[in-house]
Formats: sequence, structure tokens, C-alpha cells
Amino acid sequence: MKKYIKIETGSYRGNDMSGRVFPILKDYQKFSGDKEGGFVTVDCSEFDGFEGLDKARVNVPDIASLTIVPEGQYVTHRDELKSKVAPSPEQNETDEQAIDRIAARFSILDEMADAVATSKVRAMIVSGPPGIGKSYGVEKALEKQNMFQDIAGDKRKFEMVKGAMSAIGLYKKLYEHSGKGHVVCFDDCDAILYDDLALNLLKAALDTTPRRTLHWNTESRTLMAEGMPNSFEFNGGVIFITNIKFDNVKSKKLQDHLQALQSRCHYLDLTIDSMRDRMLRIRQICGAGMLEKYAMPKDVEEDLIQFIFLNKHKLREISLRMVLKIADLWKMAPEKYKALAENTCMKPDRELKA
Repeated sequence: MKKYIKIETGSYRGNDMSGRVFPILKDYQKFSGDKEGGFVTVDCSEFDGFEGLDKARVNVPDIASLTIVPEGQYVTHRDELKSKVAPSPEQNETDEQAIDRIAARFSILDEMADAVATSKVRAMIVSGPPGIGKSYGVEKALEKQNMFQDIAGDKRKFEMVKGAMSAIGLYKKLYEHSGKGHVVCFDDCDAILYDDLALNLLKAALDTTPRRTLHWNTESRTLMAEGMPNSFEFNGGVIFITNIKFDNVKSKKLQDHLQALQSRCHYLDLTIDSMRDRMLRIRQICGAGMLEKYAMPKDVEEDLIQFIFLNKHKLREISLRMVLKIADLWKMAPEKYKALAENTCMKPDRELKA
């Protein structure tokens, strides 16, 4: 028959256990030698704070520090503890504190993009949901590094490559930016990750060896027509921006490829899970000047963001892209942009009711 015990005075690894109730697994035992007091072994499998263990030794001054109690008292104690869920740090944050926390994470993106552009870091993978400003942050950082090229009218040393990309297209693009200080940024080119040939080229470009030589060992009319060699040394940098969360990939084959990429470069996960953090990220980026090109009055900008916040569960998505879509509607028809957004950016009533 199971027995239940209340710890009147006791501790577990420095944590006070006084007043706690547990099922008992082994009766009170005195410490060996001259050490005073003893311990009781309890079942802690239904409680947090025991590092995933099923049983624990609770130290007590003496046997008088233990009281046998009925099962009902244990059940009440257990349920009360489970109902007291401690709020997460995020729940106690003010909006300003949360914006600072999010900004700190994205400032790492800016620093890493700078490091790739200045050849301090060879490569970086940036993962996260769409529409949170991954591409925006990287492009801003690369533009800053290429400011003098822009002033002089010279060709930029970086390129943002978006959309589908074949293996031969990847080879050509890496060749065009193979010089030191050049950066190729593949933005939403996830098809590369599912092409074995393209993946092998990418792995060669990101290799940690002193010399990174890429080879195209099959005959190619495309390379011949454009006068490109069948091999070249790559000294540039690579940034890969993707919506794929590497840890969630189910395919074993793809997992192996992605792990090989991760081992060759820095991996930054910018996942934003909560609706609140997404909205605060929008406020942060808009505050940094994302809507400047619209020459929008400040009060209108605030009203637009408030409109998105009030309709966050109706809009098709909460993202920076959605902000730009609604800003385009304001530019088109300032007096009725909200009505236009309700018809073009929101889910139909039938979807909201589903």
C-alpha cells in the first residue's frame, strides 16, 4: 500500500522542501557515521524542479521532521502546485523591453552580415518565418558595406539572388562573385537544398579548408558559351536566407545535407513564435524607417500600424510584407485604404468562422 509523507523541514540539493508532500519510496534512513540527520527517498515524478528524475532523496534533520498524511492531502498539494504556472520572462516584459530583446537578436544578424561582407566570416545561414525582416536586415548591412562602390558608380560586390536556382546557375553565380570581399546572398532559394548537385557545390563553396575550389566536371554548353572555366577558386562569402527551420526537417537525407551545411558556417535562427513579438518587430522596423519612401505623416504611420494590430487575427498574415501591402494601398487611396485592405488583405468571413 502506497504511503504519503509531508516534509515538515527538509531540503533537496539546497532547495527548501518544507511543506512538500510526496509518495514515499523508502523509509527514513540515518546518515552513516557521525553526520547528524538523515534522508527519505520519495517519488517526485509528478513534480517539476527535479531535473527529470523519478525519485529523490530529501534530507531532513531527524525522523520527527516527517509526517504521514492521507492520499487526499497529496493529491490536493500536487494539483495546487501544477496550477501555479510561473509566468515566462516575456510575459513580465514591457513593450519597450520586448522590442529591445528582439532588436538585440536582429542586431546579431547585422553584425554577422557585416562580418561576411568584410571576409571575417565565410558564410552564414539565416533561418526564420517569412516576413520578419531577415532579408531587409541583410540587404541593409550589405548596402552599407558597398556605399563607396555606389558613390563611385562601380559595380556592387554583393548580389541578392531570389527564386529558383539550378545547379549550373549556382555555379555561374558563385563564379561571378568569387573574389575576396564579394558576397552572394541566396534569399528564398530553398530549391538548392533539394538538389544534390547544387548542395555539393554549396558545400564546396562553404568549406573550411584554406582553398575552396569548385569544379564542374561534366560538359556544359552554357559554360562554354559564356567562357567560364570548369573549375575556379572561390574566395567570396555566402549568406543563405531560408524559411526552413533546420531542426524540424523530417527527411533523413535532407537532414544529413543540412547538418553538413551547418557544420561549415554560422547558423542564426530568428524564429518569432508569438503574435505579440511579431507586432513589436513590425513597430521596431517601421520605427527604423521602413516606410520612409512613402513620405507618410507620422500620425498616419501610427494609425496604419494600429489598424494592423486591431485586425491581426483577420489579416492573411502578420508580416512586414503585409505592412508594405497596406502602405501601397494608402499611397493609392489615402482616404479609403482601410476599406481596400479589408477586401484585399483579410481572410473571407467563411475562413474566420471555420
